[in-house]
Parts: sequence; C-alpha cells; structure tokens
Amino acid sequence: MTKQIHFVGAGPGDPELITVKGQRLLSEADLVIYTGSLVPEPLISNLDGEVVNSAGLNLDEVLALMIPAFKAGRRVVRLHTGDPAIYGAINEQIAELVKEDIPFQVIPGVSSATATAAALSTQLTLPEVSQTIIITRRAGRTPMPEGEDLVSLATHQATMLILLSINMIDDVVAELILGGYPPETPVAVVEKVSWPEERQLRGTLATIVDQVENAGITRTAIIAVGEVLADAPPPALSKLYDKHFSHGYRDKVSK
Repeated sequence: MTKQIHFVGAGPGDPELITVKGQRLLSEADLVIYTGSLVPEPLISNLDGEVVNSAGLNLDEVLALMIPAFKAGRRVVRLHTGDPAIYGAINEQIAELVKEDIPFQVIPGVSSATATAAALSTQLTLPEVSQTIIITRRAGRTPMPEGEDLVSLATHQATMLILLSINMIDDVVAELILGGYPPETPVAVVEKVSWPEERQLRGTLATIVDQVENAGITRTAIIAVGEVLADAPPPALSKLYDKHFSHGYRDKVSK
C-alpha cells in the first residue's frame, strides 16, 4: 500500500460491490475506520488490521485516530458507505489532511443511486425520455442551497434520485408535484438496496405515500422518480447500436 491515507467506497451493501482495489486496500490496512452500521459486516470482519466504528465519533475524534496512525507509519483506510463523493463528508477530513501535509487518495465505490437503477433493472437515461440525472435530498437538518429545493429541481422533469428523505415522503411528493411532475409519474422506492433484506415498492406520485407508510419504510431507502421507470418499451433506440447510424467503428446498414 502506498504511504497515504485512503478513502474507500464500500458500496451500497452487497460486500461484493466494493472495487477490487478497495478490497485490497482493506486487506493491507493496519487501521480501518468505517462509517457505522451500513458497512456490510463481511468487509470488516477477519481483517488483520485494527477496525474502529466511527458512528459515535465526531470529526475531531476521527482525525485523532487517522493522523497519528499515519504519522506512526500505519496504513490507514477510511471506509465510507456507497461512493465517498455523494454525501460522504470527506472534504472536511481532506481539508485537515492537507493542513498536515498528509497525502491521500479517494477510491470510488458503487453508489446506492446506481445500485438502485440496477435493482430496478432500468437505465436512468433513455433517448427522448431523460438525458439528465439529478441526485439530491430534501432539506432537513442540512439546508439546501438556493435553487436546489425539490420544487425547483422538479421543473426539469429529469430522472431524479432522492436520498436521505424517505421519512419525509409526503413532503417530497407534494413538492415534486408542485414543481411540475404529473401525479401519474412513475416512482420506485428501494429500501436497503443490494442487502439481503432489500425491499422495493413501485407506484406513482399519486400512490407512493400510502405504499411507503403501509410498508413501514422510514429510513435507508432511495426514492427514484421519472418516466424512465415506466413499464413500457423505450420510445426510441440508442444510436449506439442503431444499424442505420454510422460512427467511427461501424458503418450503417443502407437498407
């Protein structure tokens, strides 16, 4: 392992959805600090290094583990759920490492957002349906910057993946409709995506609130919204494999 601190994405829950590089770094680490209950147990059990759950620690306490360990020559991995770039809270840690002149590297992971698309057996982009993906959350204890509220984002009619908001599903739906999504817009909710206990709900903006409440889903779920979820063949084919479309590696079929 290179002498630097590694921020590693653990993936969404299935322990096999970590990258090969991430798994190697875990196996080589002297200290692994992981982010609580959403990291799958098989990733952190049977490691040779010390393993610390950061769920009860604040930023200063996490840094008080990472920085001295690195300076003592230990190989340190900071293991985040999903992909560290999405709601991963790594920048505040990186800022302190920069102050200390400590090198680091971020290893991407499979996001729960893309794992949700895989679980639903769909694309998030479809020709003539949606070519834009919005990954967002509803304001809670963390406020939203101006112009990023759900009502504003809904005006784009893009595919939307809403994280960390399932406990506010009634407000989410009301704001999406207010922003312009029709009530019949397809919606899916995936709880604990890629875990053995994963659950899926499919409905529309008009039905999903009751479905979520009846299922008792209150946390660890993603809300997917958009016409890409419609139970119908795509209205247009991708140009990539269209026999009437030429590109640098293939000539079109003339007839």
